[in-house]
Amino acid sequence: MRIVVADYSGHPFQVQLSRELARRGHVVLHLHFGEFQTPKGRLKVENADPATLRIEAISIGRPFAKHNLFKRRFQEVQVGKGFAARILAFRPDAVISSNLPLDTIDEVEKACCRDGIKFIFWQQDIYSVAIERLLSARFGFVGRQIGHLYKAKEKRVLQASDAVVAISEDFVGILRKVFQLSGGKVHVIENWAPLDDITPKPKDNGWSRLHKLADKEVVLYTGTLGMKHDPGTLVSVATSLQSKPNARMVVISEGPAADWLQAVKRERRLAMLEVLPFQPFSVYPEVLGTANVLLSVLDADSGVFSVPSKILSYLCAGRAIVLSGPRENLAARTLEATGAGITVSPDEPQQLVTAVSGLLNDAEACRRAGIKGRAYAEKAFDIGVKADRFEAVLRGCMSMS
Repeated sequence: MRIVVADYSGHPFQVQLSRELARRGHVVLHLHFGEFQTPKGRLKVENADPATLRIEAISIGRPFAKHNLFKRRFQEVQVGKGFAARILAFRPDAVISSNLPLDTIDEVEKACCRDGIKFIFWQQDIYSVAIERLLSARFGFVGRQIGHLYKAKEKRVLQASDAVVAISEDFVGILRKVFQLSGGKVHVIENWAPLDDITPKPKDNGWSRLHKLADKEVVLYTGTLGMKHDPGTLVSVATSLQSKPNARMVVISEGPAADWLQAVKRERRLAMLEVLPFQPFSVYPEVLGTANVLLSVLDADSGVFSVPSKILSYLCAGRAIVLSGPRENLAARTLEATGAGITVSPDEPQQLVTAVSGLLNDAEACRRAGIKGRAYAEKAFDIGVKADRFEAVLRGCMSMS
């Protein structure tokens, strides 16, 4: 088949899927949005890649206004038109769409429908729920009305898709009840992380030495800090480390929340807080290997609607994990079931501080949690199995009249 994997973010496991599908003989074009500010995967064709793989960025030629709601909406429409034009020029049999915002995916799905291209909505989040909550909080009644419009848009795209791949069983009931999807259209394939790319590394490595962290007790957060995250929780952890002169809270992120953390560091003279920009994927395993404890945060409203993919990378890295987030979230349930880490309530900052402190003071507990996390990843993240599942969805779409 000729397949486009359109992953707005350019994250590691989506491009791994593209590589695996191309290795199986499919002609695959992997598209991502070049200006989107987030950690990226291996987004260049490499010598070992099959000749049937292409990787390209869609660009708008200027910075993306991620944190300006009005400019962002117009840019997302523009990005959608760019994705759609490249897809139509490539003439695929099917498109797998991941992480595209609703204004973007609306443009892409309509173009695919007009051209008879099968469209698979790989749903990473129930986007309109988050949009409605955010806009209602900011703009009251007007925000709620705009949120309703986005819910209608998401419903239209979901119903028009030839298949929907949800990343958690938790999504299925909502998709059926709120968006009236039939059971046969929805497939559940849980996310993963690329095992071979993210392997456990020793704490004393090139990256940790470069940043003078090899001999420190490191609590590390890496990834996006957006509307589902409270950077204040990271300040709480950093402040708690003041009594441990050899400890560091390292945050690797970009954008307004990261800038705010830098300002707080200066104002409060938090020498134990270090804020760094996103690091190249080539050093990502060493970044994670630098940590004693890896940290992730989700706000209480996220519930089952968002599953942080950073947790999956953390599992591959073989380090203890602390998640501040709702216990009903799939990531929280995974940590509990595997013993790879600890989940604490997002409404109780002191619980987070206590959990981190407990792990820093118990090297053996950290070691056991890391081993359990890596063992789970090796069992659950087989790219061959994941690609089999996606091929089955693709074949089902192609067999439809």
